[in-house]
Amino acid sequence: MATSPSWRLKRYARFLRGAAGGKPWKIFEANGNKPEIFLTIVESGYLLVLQGQDSLDTIPLLCGSDCLKVHQNSDNLMFRYTVMGESRMMRMQFDGSSRAEAIKECSSAVEKLTEYTSATTLDDTPLPPNQSPAEASAPVIQTCQGKAVGVDPEVVRGSLSIKRLTQHMLGETAVTLPQVYRHGSLAQGDLGPVLRVCLLDPSFPALVEKVEGELRKLLQD
Repeated sequence: MATSPSWRLKRYARFLRGAAGGKPWKIFEANGNKPEIFLTIVESGYLLVLQGQDSLDTIPLLCGSDCLKVHQNSDNLMFRYTVMGESRMMRMQFDGSSRAEAIKECSSAVEKLTEYTSATTLDDTPLPPNQSPAEASAPVIQTCQGKAVGVDPEVVRGSLSIKRLTQHMLGETAVTLPQVYRHGSLAQGDLGPVLRVCLLDPSFPALVEKVEGELRKLLQD
């Protein structure tokens, strides 16, 4: 089983709405006899903040950009999570032997986060290690049939528009979908039998053609 990636935090803060005493942020730090604080992202799409055996927070990452906002500022990550009209805010400062290393660690976490949700960064924050500006705007070469060939797929971060997702489904662009689009409801071994049943249905090819036709209509809207 693959190990979930983790990053050490210098401090973690949770915003307390309506807190008394003029201290709206509850701050957790790894100092003295207190255990270290780690941020962990698990494959099922959750971000965990752990201090020793204690869970400080759990944030679902697959809820969509409307309810989860992520922003990187230097070596800090800021989260705003909204559910049922109620908002929560969290801040995390990454640890490192220097500020440059802390920023690098933060950028590494953002790279992993963008497999599940979108994130914004300030201009002075470096891009994730495996993404250069050229890669972010890689050209797509089209054949006469309109299929994308001859180029490495563009790694898409965050969510896709309906048009871009439709182009991908029709094979007109070469992209690597974010993690949020890879979680199917079928178990890994269930798809083959379902496809066999569909192919035995004489009306299935006509349905596939209709679906493709509707997808092409979406591109024209």
